Amino acid sequence: MQKNSTKSIWNVKNLVFMALLVAMQLVLTRVLVLDLGPYRITVGTVCTVLAGLWMGPVAGGVCGLCADIVGCFLKGYAVNPFITLASILWGVLPALFRKFYLSKSRKAKTVGISVSIVITGVISSLCLTTAGLVIMLGYNFYAIMPGRLVQFAIMTPIYCVLTCLLYFSPLTSMVAGHSSSAVLEKRTV
Repeated sequence: MQKNSTKSIWNVKNLVFMALLVAMQLVLTRVLVLDLGPYRITVGTVCTVLAGLWMGPVAGGVCGLCADIVGCFLKGYAVNPFITLASILWGVLPALFRKFYLSKSRKAKTVGISVSIVITGVISSLCLTTAGLVIMLGYNFYAIMPGRLVQFAIMTPIYCVLTCLLYFSPLTSMVAGHSSSAVLEKRTV
């Protein structure tokens, strides 16, 4: 007998979706990317944000962590703890903000998702990732910060639009949809 009172994110369905989102992020951030040294133009972050929105902050953080570590090994980079923490926060922070707009209208949810992405971008991209590039890789802060601000200004609206389009698509009901165990038992018996 399963306990229905505690919902676990570690079920097979969620693990499969988490693995799929990590794989998608790896392809988008390590293969389909414009890599210009301290500037990386990619939309792979959207996968981590969606993992957090669909399955919660723990799942989003785990997806960000796994994608960053595996991506570092694929490209032959050393793991940068600042950038890894930034990747984790992309999955955690938007999911934590979700409780503020969960029962609101679609417009309020869109604003909530967008605000959470902007706040996460400031903390993750502008602060942590820039710190990782400066402290761990030796870039000059004053040399890379203007470019990082331009990158943030360009990529943040793209992240917001893509995340909202995918969050309000049928994918959300497929990933985050819930079936009661009684219904599943009737189908399998």
